[in-house]
Amino acid sequence: MRTILITGQGGSGRTTVAAATALKAAREGARTLVLSADRTDSLGAVLGVGTGAEPVRVAPELTAWRPDAAADFREDLVAFQARAASVLDLLGAGRLDAEELTPLPGAEELALLRALRDAALSEAYDLVVVDLPPAPQALALLGLPEELRRYLRRLLPAERQAARALRPVLGRLAGVPMPAEWLYETAARWDVELAAVAAIVEDPGTTVRLVAEPGPAGADHVRVASVGLALRALPVEALIANRILPENTHDTWLGGLVAQQRKVLAEWREDRPLREVAHLGRDPRGADDLTALDVPGVDDIHGAAARVEWPVVDRLGDGSPDGVLVWHVPLPGAIRDELDLIRRGDELVVTAGQFRRIVPLPSALRRCTVDGAALRDGELRIRFAPDPRLWPQGR
Repeated sequence: MRTILITGQGGSGRTTVAAATALKAAREGARTLVLSADRTDSLGAVLGVGTGAEPVRVAPELTAWRPDAAADFREDLVAFQARAASVLDLLGAGRLDAEELTPLPGAEELALLRALRDAALSEAYDLVVVDLPPAPQALALLGLPEELRRYLRRLLPAERQAARALRPVLGRLAGVPMPAEWLYETAARWDVELAAVAAIVEDPGTTVRLVAEPGPAGADHVRVASVGLALRALPVEALIANRILPENTHDTWLGGLVAQQRKVLAEWREDRPLREVAHLGRDPRGADDLTALDVPGVDDIHGAAARVEWPVVDRLGDGSPDGVLVWHVPLPGAIRDELDLIRRGDELVVTAGQFRRIVPLPSALRRCTVDGAALRDGELRIRFAPDPRLWPQGR
């Protein structure tokens, strides 16, 4: 299965581009699912057919789905209360009824991740097009499985689960309830589910199409989003410049906007694969308008950036003659003043602007100390010096 993640500038027409991309793929014969987490049914409005909690066939080979975050949230919390009954009784906590539960912020995005996992496991689709929130929120969402798995490993380490048989004895000695079997089982189930979503995000068949309107705000957003996507090792298949105005106009006011768009488009063409989508002069609604947009098809984009595994470990040892190792991290568009590095045990915390990622160091670098870093040609180069106390010594 192939997955196309569509994100970009807020208000730039991401949902419209996602719907048009899915419709074009379906007409080319691919079994296609388009997913959205939007609480208001903007996807259904664009398609001209309402979408809801269950997948809906909206055209031949095309299915639309807007998962019901409220139902998922109620079901999960009620199940959690049932499993944690003994702990809640010990604390004197009252139960919450399903009817009084309101989804917390972020529930829509979590429901979207679950739907993406279910779509991949079903094998019913050749292509899934995901209408994501604006890039900053989308990147936080896509990084959530990795971060939650890291939290689970810290809170319930696998090596400590070997002592399960001792919990009844320890509970009697301590006089307090010990973590029950269901806690470890729940953590293991969450880990499996999160791993399934992470595998989709990290799959070579998953790419990103970044949507923006050419202009000063769009240019700033594309630069920032590109840094965040690079930090997550998500390849930008293409930049979709949406709502391009016609060049031939005698309107002075409109001519100024056209000139502004052309300047930004020229800059974008130098850096990445670019596809332009014309402004229809109206808000697209229905299959005819989506077809008229002429968005690029699934196989219409060539020369897109390939996925780069982050961090780049195959270039370890590409350093100076004195033995310093250099770790190369591609971060196109990054600004030096917005970068920050922290070594935390066997992990490296990399911050680029508003984005952050915590990654484990390769085994060789765990025995080194950070010797410095530099940003050159869109690549962060971190130097590591072998620690004499940990590094094997030659005879």
